[in-house]
Amino acid sequence: MKRDPVAFLKEDMTELRNNNLEWIIRYLEQGSKPHSVVDGKEVLMLNTNNYLGLATHPKIIQAAIDATKKYGAGAGAVPVIAGSFDLTKQFEEKFAEFKEVEASILCQTGFAVNSGLIPMLVGKPDIVVSDELNHGSIIDGVRLSGAKRIIYKHCDVGDLERQLKEAEKEGPRRICIITDGVFSMDGDIAPLDKIAKVAEDFGAMIFVDDCHGEGVLGSGRGIVAHFKLQGKVHVEGGSMSKGFGVFGGTVAGSRDLIEFCANKSRTYLLSTAHPPGVVAANKASIEVVESEPEHVKRVWEHTNYFKKEVQSMGYNTGNSQTPIIPLIIGNPGKAQELARVLFVEENIYGTPIVFPMVAKELSRIRVQMNALLTKEDLTMALGAIEKVGKKLQII
Repeated sequence: MKRDPVAFLKEDMTELRNNNLEWIIRYLEQGSKPHSVVDGKEVLMLNTNNYLGLATHPKIIQAAIDATKKYGAGAGAVPVIAGSFDLTKQFEEKFAEFKEVEASILCQTGFAVNSGLIPMLVGKPDIVVSDELNHGSIIDGVRLSGAKRIIYKHCDVGDLERQLKEAEKEGPRRICIITDGVFSMDGDIAPLDKIAKVAEDFGAMIFVDDCHGEGVLGSGRGIVAHFKLQGKVHVEGGSMSKGFGVFGGTVAGSRDLIEFCANKSRTYLLSTAHPPGVVAANKASIEVVESEPEHVKRVWEHTNYFKKEVQSMGYNTGNSQTPIIPLIIGNPGKAQELARVLFVEENIYGTPIVFPMVAKELSRIRVQMNALLTKEDLTMALGAIEKVGKKLQII
């Protein structure tokens, strides 16, 4: 019998649909802001990483327009050949100053930072000690490195110390502790202050992926600033596409680290550089966060109010400590149905998060606060979430 080489594609998708694990992609017809048009429907959006609402900020849009008019639409090359403009240097200097470190570098994406840099920092003679709930890009980066991976219990510094003691016995060349700063599915914060103390005892390198902390924690500077650990965390990976509202991955740290990354990370070396308009918008977003602190203040006001209200309804928000507020449902079918009814009947766009993003029994809707939301928006959303939750017997 002749083999059908692609039959598995439909078979796998059928299985996902039957188990309520299919991801439904919806399409925005306007900008990423609280009130937008999605699939032809006016909705209130509660599911973007655009925490500060900067994706549509006039100063940032104008910076992108001006740079595009001056430099064109594309970079034309990878960064190390001819794709780096004076804009790139200006952004990297500004970002390093903002993060209070010696230097920084703009990479293609946050995912590219982890998949490209981690395999250069560690290899087969080394051990990585990684939080069990780290982002998939960290997992992929560690796998590519060939280093031995040891998992410690989520945010459990006692278990981290135990794993470091076991790692030390093997006599590795390097030990690297890797953790998310803010965990993207649960919204909790890594105990980085305690991690730093333990790491020092073992001479371990610390790599923090702060994609969801930047723009939100530490007056927007991220988790390292939040814990006042500047100079004690060796690698800060981040993203301009979340709190800062634009696009691109970042690495911040010592000048030695940045030179190392620029010469060794293959995702950086072999990917075309960002369009000039994006680079200019990235720089403008940092300037906005510095000069307009009200955005950070407002997103935290919304976070504290919304979280308290949904908890009082009976929703399980897990260990959330940030503007990421999971409504943990458990059953993936019910999570999918909650999102569907909210969208169809209540004009609220919330995305169901199911396996493999989270364990099947922890399926949820991940609500994310935005500084541009109004009190009226939140009141309307809370009313709908309570109404539909009761209708579906979730609360």
